[in-house]
Formats: sequence, structure tokens, C-alpha cells
Amino acid sequence: MLFAGICFVGVTAIVKHMGTRLPPAESAFLRYLLGLVFLLPMLKDVREAHLTPRQWKLFGMRGLFHSVGVMLWFYAMTRIPIADVTAINYLSPVFVTIGAVIFLRERLAMRRIAAVIIALVGAAIILRPGFREISTGHLAMMVTAVVFAGSYLTAKIMADEVKPTVVVAMLSIFVTIGLAPFAFMTWITPTMNDIGLLFIVACFATAGHYAMTLAFAAAPVTVTQPVTFLQLVWAVLLGALVFGEPVDIWVVFGGLLILASVSFITWREAVLNRRPITPTTNSTKV
Repeated sequence: MLFAGICFVGVTAIVKHMGTRLPPAESAFLRYLLGLVFLLPMLKDVREAHLTPRQWKLFGMRGLFHSVGVMLWFYAMTRIPIADVTAINYLSPVFVTIGAVIFLRERLAMRRIAAVIIALVGAAIILRPGFREISTGHLAMMVTAVVFAGSYLTAKIMADEVKPTVVVAMLSIFVTIGLAPFAFMTWITPTMNDIGLLFIVACFATAGHYAMTLAFAAAPVTVTQPVTFLQLVWAVLLGALVFGEPVDIWVVFGGLLILASVSFITWREAVLNRRPITPTTNSTKV
């Protein structure tokens, strides 16, 4: 997850550098289209997976979620500061928690309800309605956090059933297909420089998704997710030092509030999950 976070920060830097020359849907489509080259070593695993109709539906659902999220993320990245994008994206684990309760029937204890409320307060501090203009970029990131949560939740389910290579390959295939119509509706001929930069984005993003899928297969979301919070540090530094974006202390505070709430959920759930399998001191004395 640490390596995945570093890769995603690389994606952020390049997309921010590219700006608004290409429409968001086209940029996202080209990123996934160019990334299909990385599927070649994975095709053998895909052929041997023998996916069931249910798994095909779940992969298609994840592709739909991620297609919408990627388009909105590309849009937001070119219109609001990097720190805002990263901080709002922290809501994804909160929505993952809500989704796990609704779809995976996990129990929602009072501590988790309180943590979700605190996280939403953190989002309100970032947006500060009435005290700052809430741009379309901020609204796009709020929706992005929701649909990415759906994508991550589906990825966790599939990581327990098929190989990580299959999860990554199916995401790339379905998202490329899903983005194609939107890209062609707003098509602008890209330059070779655009294609080169988006290929590097594809390299970073594919490596990041593969590493994230490996992490999901190795440990629960509650263990892997907090590592992504280091991205806020890199995002603030990247925005300030490279792109000259002012450091908004309220954005940082709101992001940290979301971080704290999700970290508390993670810690408490880890403690509860250990209780049934960790023997007491006396039981170890045979």
C-alpha cells in the first residue's frame, strides 16, 4: 500500500502538470488505453480464471464505478489544489465502511457511527460552505470518493476469489470500454507529448493498482487503508513546492480529521478481530 501510494502521487503530479488541454474523459481513456499493453503478461491468468457470470457482473460493476470516478478525478485535478483532491478522496474509506455495512452485512457499532460523523465534519471543514466557493471540482471529488469506494469494495471481494493479475486486467479492460464513448464525444487530437505523459501515467497507475490489489489479498481493508493517508503529506508538499499552491490549513485540518476518524475505525476493528483468535495468558500455559 505504501508503494501504491507513491505511484498514485506520481500520477497526480503528471496529470496536474498536463492541465486542461485535453478533456478529462479523453485523458482518462488514453491513460487506460495505453495501459492495456501491461495486460499482455496477464492474459494467461485471465484465460485460466474461468470467471463465473456473477464475477463478470462484479467486474463490470467495478468498471462502471471506476470509469465515472476516473473521469471526475481528472476533471477535479485540473481545477482545485492537489491537497483538496487528496483530502476529499480520504472519504473513500468512510464510504467503504458504509458499503461494507450495507452490502457485506458488517455490524455498524456506535464507534463506527461516530467516526463516520467525524469524517463528514472533516469534509465540511474542507469545503466550508458559506465561507468559500464550492467549485465544480470539489463537487466532482465528492462524487469520486463515493464511486471509488464502490470500486475498492468490489476489488476487495474479487481479490479473495481470483488472482490479483486478473483483478487488475479486468479493471483496465472494462474501464477502457466504459470511457470510450465519453472520450470520443469530446475528442481533441493529442500531441506526442500528451501521449508520452499519459503513458507514464499508465505505468504509475497500473503499478499502483497491482500493488493495491496485492495488499487487499494479503490483509483486510482496515489494515491496508490507513497507509494511504501518507499521500496527504506528499500532496501538500507537491502542491506547495512544485505547483506553487498555497497551503490551506483548513484543508489539512479537515483531511487530518477524516484521517483520525478512519484510523480509529481501523484500530478498533483490528482489536475486535484479534479477540477470537488470540489466546489468553493462562490458556498458553500448557
